[in-house]
Amino acid sequence: MNAESDERTGTAGEAVAASAPGGTGKAERELGSRAPGFIKASKPLHLSWQVGVFVVGLGVVVAGVLMLVLPGPGWLVIFGGMAIWATEFVWAQVVLRWTKRKVTEAAQRALDPKVRRRNIILTAAGLVIIAVLVGIYVWKFGLVLPWTVDE
Repeated sequence: MNAESDERTGTAGEAVAASAPGGTGKAERELGSRAPGFIKASKPLHLSWQVGVFVVGLGVVVAGVLMLVLPGPGWLVIFGGMAIWATEFVWAQVVLRWTKRKVTEAAQRALDPKVRRRNIILTAAGLVIIAVLVGIYVWKFGLVLPWTVDE
């Protein structure tokens, strides 16, 4: 659960390089703990801070996992728990950055005109198939519902 890591210096250098001309134009924050300075100054206080952040993040992630099978926005809550962990732990920051990068890439691919055209064609074909199946059902059975409704 150590927030300080050797990855911190290497990634900070990459963030500076990415913000240079020709890079992504968006500087990434330095990896590591975002705890207030007075908490970082005391090792026992910082350790208890990390334990608290871990427990809160774990509770949110567990709630998100439960929401995958129960009603609720499971993945959104899981990523929220990861964001809580990312305020303190380098490993969570790396995972969250990777996830953001993959989501951005997927969004860019979805905006490709060829992909959009294919998605529109597939959606239209699916709607036509559903309309034909509903038409066959109505032709064969009429407007009778498949379940009984007692009044």
